Amino acid sequence: MQDWWHEYSGDIIWCGFGAAVLIGYHLFLAIRVRQNPNFTVQSVNRKARRSWVQNIMAEPSHAILGVQTLRNSTMAATFFASTSVILSMGVLSLTGQADEIAQDWHTLNLFGSRHPGLWQLKLIVLLADLLIAFFSFAMSVRLYNHVGFQVSLPPQLRPAAVDPEQVAAHLNRAGSFYSAGMRAYYLAVPLVFWLFGPHLMAVASLLLVSMLYFMDRMPPVAAED
Repeated sequence: MQDWWHEYSGDIIWCGFGAAVLIGYHLFLAIRVRQNPNFTVQSVNRKARRSWVQNIMAEPSHAILGVQTLRNSTMAATFFASTSVILSMGVLSLTGQADEIAQDWHTLNLFGSRHPGLWQLKLIVLLADLLIAFFSFAMSVRLYNHVGFQVSLPPQLRPAAVDPEQVAAHLNRAGSFYSAGMRAYYLAVPLVFWLFGPHLMAVASLLLVSMLYFMDRMPPVAAED
């Protein structure tokens, strides 16, 4: 037991710190959004998407504009889904060369284990993260396509289930999947640094949270409205 702890304690402590920073940040966001629904860009965008759907479906002449806007979102999600597949293939190629490159990548590993099995685990975690990103973006594309059909229906042909609130719920779900995919992309940064050493992962997590806070927070004037 002592040998096991001596081997992996550095990775457990440093990676645990990095994970705590990331989890703590998202708990902080959840609390702030509950206190102020306009605190984050995501929460404001959910309201904006709902209003956008109501505006598009209220006037049939806006249908083309709605489909074009959704096409842009679909293209962005498709690009990221394709990129995540390419990155996943790159990670898979590293698994076959673990013995050759692990020692070179561990040059900066001052506190973590250099055990080959842990290297494989790092790659598996990174691969899982990229696959989560892929499925999130794929679901986003799927829902954007569904919304494209729904918003373009003329009022007299809309089924009862295709009302603006229901369509807005689909669109917001697509946006949530897109945000989840982007979060998985961001998480890949500290996971990549983990390949070089757990202390670098912890530092990358701190820098990532600093960047996310800047990106997620609405400008102060808008947040106070």
